[in-house]
Amino acid sequence: MLSAFVGTTLPAVAQSGAASWYGSGQRTANGERFNPNGLTAAHRSLPFGTRVRVENRRTGRSVVVRINDRGPFVRGRIIDLSKGSARALGMGGTSYVSLQVLN
Repeated sequence: MLSAFVGTTLPAVAQSGAASWYGSGQRTANGERFNPNGLTAAHRSLPFGTRVRVENRRTGRSVVVRINDRGPFVRGRIIDLSKGSARALGMGGTSYVSLQVLN
């Protein structure tokens, strides 16, 4: 499975897999206040501040998010999106997405 190699040998441009969203929390792993309506996301290994284009493979919609948290902590998922990011992608629960690092 591709997600097993995330952060080791494959570039983020090659990442695709399941995404989920979360809408609660006080602080993110980088210390900032969590904004559920912001265009942010949690990733296991990308540096904080990295901008990533996330594309919903079912709808074709995409959004640029900033990594400010760690996760997801559910096996098989590659990114956790804030509620605002998920809404921009047209996600309801989990969706199959592709990631492209922009910086």
